[in-house]
Amino acid sequence: MTSDEITRARAIVERVTSAFAAKVVGQIGLRDSLLVALITGGHVLLESVPGLAKTTAAQTLAQAVDASFRRIQCTPDLLPSDITGTQIYDAKAATFVTQLGPVHSNFVLLDEINRSSAKTQSAMLEAMQERQTSIGGTVYRLPQPFLVLATQNPIEQEGTYQLPEAQLDRFLLKEVLDYPSPAEEAEIIRRIEAGVYEPEQPGAARSTGVHLDDVRLLQDLAKRVYIDQSIVNYIVQIIYVTRHPGEYIAGTLADYIQFGASPRASIAFTQAARALALLNGRDYVIPDDVKHLRHGVLRHRLILGYEAAADEVRPETIIDAVFAAVQTP
Repeated sequence: MTSDEITRARAIVERVTSAFAAKVVGQIGLRDSLLVALITGGHVLLESVPGLAKTTAAQTLAQAVDASFRRIQCTPDLLPSDITGTQIYDAKAATFVTQLGPVHSNFVLLDEINRSSAKTQSAMLEAMQERQTSIGGTVYRLPQPFLVLATQNPIEQEGTYQLPEAQLDRFLLKEVLDYPSPAEEAEIIRRIEAGVYEPEQPGAARSTGVHLDDVRLLQDLAKRVYIDQSIVNYIVQIIYVTRHPGEYIAGTLADYIQFGASPRASIAFTQAARALALLNGRDYVIPDDVKHLRHGVLRHRLILGYEAAADEVRPETIIDAVFAAVQTP
């Protein structure tokens, strides 16, 4: 990778992050996760209570790169065809016409995914994995780039359908948002009063100058970021420890792990570390990139027993213990 390519990538990232910061207060972790997922072609699962700027963040990022954006509110009666699309009979032409669903967008916010039925969840996750939908026997490719931000509310359990572990594994990252600080909340109110979040006027010029071709360039450059074999071995060893925690983790923390991470975790670490290195203006991965991503990659991939919930042991505590057991290269 040449220095000119790194400089151009840095300029693109700076314009996008500036546009993000202009509307979203704080939430640096969410911003980085969305950018990493966008560059790698992955998806993000977001857990938080309502009102923490999830929709604003996804919509702002979509506007920053001149991409299409759709929001899907999940409910128990939502059907797969409401997401992927369906065929409608045209009486005038006496034929069926295909109407593509909202999933055919660059950015899709799947709000409260755990409120939709298992059948609808499966249809959405299939579209995420296969990058296509099938309507009336015809395959329709999804646009590229394609990013799904799925959210779930941890404080509501009634009328929800928990995502199975195998489906959780298909998300590149899982982020958990916390409440803003008092200073950040005051800034949010100030921006609301100033009209920052008012809808843009039709035909208003975009100020970032970033387009989908620039995103595709970042995706191509990320694949060429160098990752040393020692860091690959470091990632593999970390995942191995999650599968055999009793041999490496002292104390009782190892007993909380029922099942370790799958090979998708190793792949996610490798891809996300490359993207994070590019976001930081480097053409090579360092161990700190892997460490920085540890919670986002592993918190939804470690299967913990009921004892962990009973003892109020957070996944992040166990993940930190796993990393402490592996020597940094």
